[in-house]
This record gives sequence, C-alpha cells and structure tokens, in this order.
Amino acid sequence: MAFTKNEGMPHLLFAGPAGTGKTTCALALANDLYGDNMKQNFLELNASDERGIDTVRVKVKDFARSRALGKAPFKIIFLGESDALTKDAQQALRRTMEKYTNSCRFILDCNYPSKIIDPIQSRCVLFRFESLKKDDVLKHLRIISDKENVNVSDKVLAEIFEISKGDLRKAINVLQSSSVLGDKVTNELVYEVASMAHPKEIRECLELAVKGDFVKARDLLFDTIISHGMSGLDVIKQIQKEIITLDNISAKTKIRLIGLVGEFEFRIVEGSDEFVQLESLLAQFFKIE
Repeated sequence: MAFTKNEGMPHLLFAGPAGTGKTTCALALANDLYGDNMKQNFLELNASDERGIDTVRVKVKDFARSRALGKAPFKIIFLGESDALTKDAQQALRRTMEKYTNSCRFILDCNYPSKIIDPIQSRCVLFRFESLKKDDVLKHLRIISDKENVNVSDKVLAEIFEISKGDLRKAINVLQSSSVLGDKVTNELVYEVASMAHPKEIRECLELAVKGDFVKARDLLFDTIISHGMSGLDVIKQIQKEIITLDNISAKTKIRLIGLVGEFEFRIVEGSDEFVQLESLLAQFFKIE
C-alpha cells in the first residue's frame, strides 16, 4: 500500500454487492500495514449484529482513543455492513471519526452507500466494487475444482455463475455443496443446492399460462415451489428473468408483463399471501393479449 509523506490515509468507504472482496481488501490492507501487530491495531465489527449507538460509544470509542502499537501511525476500525447502523449510531460515529482522526482510521463496508449519512460519506474516500466478471469467476472456480478434484464441466460452472450473479463467495459455496452430493456436479445438483428451480421449469409454467392452460400452469408452478423450497420472491425473480426468453409473445407484451411482475413483487414484499399473488400473476399472463 502507498502512503503519503506523513504516513497517513483517509477514512475509506467500500461500497458494492456482496461477495466482491470488500472485507478481503480491508484485511489485506491491514495485514500489509501492521504485519504481526495486526491483532492489536485492527478491530473488525459487523454493524448488522451490533448496530446500535452503544456499540459506537463503547467498543468503537474505546478502541479509537488509544494509540497504535509498533511503528503503525494509526489504528484501523473496520465496520462491516455499516449501512445497517441506525441513524443515531451514524451520527455518533461521525463525531468519533472527527475526534480521533489522529489515532484511528475507519474503513466502512456497505452494500448501499445511499444509506450512509452525508456527513460520513464526505469524510471518506469512496471505492465502488463491481460484481465480478464472468471470466474471472469461472477461472477461479476452475482452479478450485481442479485442486479439489471436483468433476464439473465448464457449462455447469457457467450455470453456477448465473446463480451467483457475480458473488464469488456464493459461487464457491454452491460448488462446494454440490460436490458433496454426488460424484459429478450437474445442473440439477446446482439448482437443488441453490434452492432454485431450473429455468426450463419456470419457462414451461409461463408458456402454459400464455396458452391459456391456467390450471395446469398453476399446479406446475406450485409443485415447483414446494419441491425446491422456494419463497415467493425467489419465484418472482426467476419469472422476471424467463419472460425475456418466451418466443410466442411480442416484445411489447413482454414489457407489460415485466411491469406486472414488479407490481406483484411489491405486493409480496408488503406482506400479501405469496400463493395468492403468484396465482393472480399467472392469470395476468392469460389476460395480457
């Protein structure tokens, strides 16, 4: 890591999707800076577990007010999932960052930087982490599978990437769990481990609904939900993805259906019964033309 002439660095805000290396980056930075003294000079807290103002007033403040050990110019406090901090806690953190800037630096990790109050954002240098690219994820999964002697094809690894959506941590977990269930990792095992329906199952339900066979489409969808242990939101997201692949409806109809999916997702999030809303959504596919 490069430092300025006075061996300083600003407070940092790492923002981006899960599984893109934000925590790893912070740990690597601290290890490079402190070496053997990392344990004494680096404090890691998960704000989603300890999100109240007392955490900032007690744990954070007590650690920040003491001097760093060894040759390190300052200590580092890493707050994982800092967007889970309450507004009161963030206000207290703002004052702590300002008061103890000579002895401590903060690294804040979050998925949604908009949930961090402006005074904290203005005190930090923002680094945005993107979802990992497909080639990078596949390369890493192939290295792991070769070293662990996992029998998996490139096509299945591509399916794992689609499920993980650039989250390397999730991709590795799916690969590991799938490898335990069989001698060879297959698409069926991958979707079973991820508790997701195979795309062709959802597509078949939608095609039946568009053709007007509502009862059969509903029964097939509910059987799929039960067999895979899926939630209503999981199904909604897969339906939205498969609408684009339907061949027997126009582009204009697909746009209207995607709009309906957004409406029904909102209803489920607000607490409506999942099965009733999914059944109603399928009915809209028959009525859409």
